[in-house]
Parts: sequence; structure tokens; C-alpha cells
Amino acid sequence: MNDIDLVLPVLDEAEALPWVLARVPSGVRPIVVDNGSTDGSADIARALGATVVIEQQRGFGAACAAGLAHAEAELVAFCDADASIDPTHVVAIAELLRTGHADLVLGARHTTERGAWPVHARFANRYLAWRVRRHTGAALTDIGPLRIARREALVGLDLRDRRFGWSLEMVVRAAQAGWAIRETPVPYRPRVGRSKVTGTLSGTVAAIRDMRVVLATLDQGSP
Repeated sequence: MNDIDLVLPVLDEAEALPWVLARVPSGVRPIVVDNGSTDGSADIARALGATVVIEQQRGFGAACAAGLAHAEAELVAFCDADASIDPTHVVAIAELLRTGHADLVLGARHTTERGAWPVHARFANRYLAWRVRRHTGAALTDIGPLRIARREALVGLDLRDRRFGWSLEMVVRAAQAGWAIRETPVPYRPRVGRSKVTGTLSGTVAAIRDMRVVLATLDQGSP
């Protein structure tokens, strides 16, 4: 069995997948969760040796949940499949879990290449991190797209969001459960193709709506 399962939610990432999958380290099993692609992403992933899961329910959270359900390794990582994050970093951040220094590790985008992170998205992310930090005490600066935790513990969080709020819900519930949450810096590159969130008005509005629902649990003090 592989040491780590890497869940890669995919929606029309045919251009990025060859680079992403070529960078997956030895001992890490890539699980590509196709969430309705029309560009042949699933076929490309299979041809490149990835495990492919088809998730019919649309939504980023639905794809991540399907990947988690399919995972078998002790550690499960999640990463965007748009080539903005190099998956080789998974092995290094996993060491923080193996050595007992953290229960959840997030890759913090402290170094970004030009054009990788639109200003409005950067400020929105900082606001989310501030809200989580203020309400939970977790020392976070970035609700980033790369994260890793133990599979059984993740399942126990019972994450319910199936849209754009899934990543934020993971952090919120982990903090409320008393997990040790740590950040480690990872470089952030310009994504391949157009973002489904920050690249469109509808995507940005949908993400804000979904995350406001998750943030409401902080104000209510409920898991």
C-alpha cells in the first residue's frame, strides 16, 4: 500500500494533468476525481497511471469527499490539479504529521509567482484566515489548496459541504476539535487554464456564498 493518497479534484484540467501527475512522488498514489470534465481529463489521468474516480455530483467538496471515500492510505493529501502547486511538496509536509508535530498541515502560499494570485482572491483569503484565527486561535495565514491529514481522523470530522466551502470547513472543524494545525510555506505558480472560482464572476460569488455558510458556524460556536 502507498504511504500517502493524493486526492486531485478535476474539472477540465487536461492541459495541467501531465505536469501534475509527472510530479507526484514515489510512494504517493494520485487519485484523480473527475467532476464532469468534457475535455478528456479522466482518460488522460488513466493513461498516465492515476487512479480515476468519477463523481457525478457537481461541486469541489463533492469531488474531495469522493476522493477521501476512495482513499486507503494512512495519510490523505488534497491538492488542486491546475499546476499551481507542485505535488512534490506533499512528502515534506507529511513529515510534520509522522513526527507528531501536527494533525493537519496546510501549504501556505507565502511565495507566489507573478499572476498566480489575483489581488481580490488574496485579500478574501486573508480575511478567511483572520476569521478562523480570531475564533479558534489556530495560527493560520492562508486557507490554502494543499493540505494533508490522517485519513481516519478526516473521516471523523464528518465534513458536509459539497461545494466551495469544503476546504474552509475542514480547517474550522479541525480547529473546533482541538487538532494541532500547522502551516508550511509552498511556492504558488500561475495555474494552467482559467480558474473556476476567481476567474469568473459566478465562481467568485458562489465561493463567497458557500464560505459564508461555513463561517456562520464560527459565530454560532457550533461544529
